[in-house]
Amino acid sequence: MTTSNETTLTLRRPTMGAARVIALIPARNESARIATAIDGLHAQTRVPDEIIAVTNNCTDCMATAIAARDAGAAVLDLHGVRGKKAGALNAALDDVLPELDDQDLILIQDADTILTPGFVESAGAAMRRKVGAVGGVFYGEPGGGLLGQLQRMEFQRYAWEIHRNGDRAVVLTGTATLFRVRVLREIKAARLAGRLPGGSSYYTTASLTEDDEITKAVKTLGYRTMSPAGCAVTTEVMATLPKLWAQRLRWQRGALENLRTYGLTRVTAPYFGKQIMQGVGALAFALYLAFVALQLAYLGRLGVSSFWTAIGAVFVVEKVVSVWSAGWRSRLLAALLVVELAYDLFQHAVYFRALADLVLRREEQWATT
Repeated sequence: MTTSNETTLTLRRPTMGAARVIALIPARNESARIATAIDGLHAQTRVPDEIIAVTNNCTDCMATAIAARDAGAAVLDLHGVRGKKAGALNAALDDVLPELDDQDLILIQDADTILTPGFVESAGAAMRRKVGAVGGVFYGEPGGGLLGQLQRMEFQRYAWEIHRNGDRAVVLTGTATLFRVRVLREIKAARLAGRLPGGSSYYTTASLTEDDEITKAVKTLGYRTMSPAGCAVTTEVMATLPKLWAQRLRWQRGALENLRTYGLTRVTAPYFGKQIMQGVGALAFALYLAFVALQLAYLGRLGVSSFWTAIGAVFVVEKVVSVWSAGWRSRLLAALLVVELAYDLFQHAVYFRALADLVLRREEQWATT
């Protein structure tokens, strides 16, 4: 590993018997936001023993590293490391893991994310029995106009679904996740032995969504993944449609690619089912819109059915209830329905574009958002 200051990080020893928590913040040109992320870690009820900013191939003239040091973090400044975020994390983990015990914990957090003060403590408490990693429950930051509001509603529903599912994490979000050191070591060993796909390190550099892939790796090794309500994080929302399109296309394409890589297994079966249901739902919605258009074209009006009106009312109530905690703006938008239906159409377009790219084997594209 090459670092700009050619120093080796030395981690502090913990109190006898206590597990250390080491926070890694991968960052590239994040001078404007990284100090806020580090401040959020210093404000934790259980402050990490070490906070390390992992700056990788920055082009902002060391501004990210300086901002991180000024905020009280150590800096591992990498140059020439390939594989974007996943490659930087692999290099950083190779650097710090030899000094850690199996029971120690690694917190990996994005530089544009702020953790609620109880995140580390809640995540540590959730590390029971066969739990191998604890991911954050992410919420959108303020701003972004109507598009930002729709994303916040989407994130709120995702949090609602996690809670209804017993706090089990579907994906170990890249915004913030706490790993057992033992599990990370097992992932690398399993990849080297050919028991897991994805290369020869902790994170795979072959996936557009390394957080989704490592979730499947953790589960394939027999560990549980959790996202308790106390592990809330606030993350960036996309302020423009092109940025949102690029982000969601990367997420969707990455999820499909990961399923193709792993194949159908006990772990991936629910993920395959979710993708299939997403496609069926998108097709059903398209057929419904076509039916409505035909009614208007040939009859000049919409037919009214008490049965389907009742079904629609239940649908609206579910949408409102699922965003209730997000405030009155979210409730109003959910009740109006039409705006969210347009947002759903956008999501369906992303799904079919990603599926087409996969089938046609178009080259995967990484878009910075």
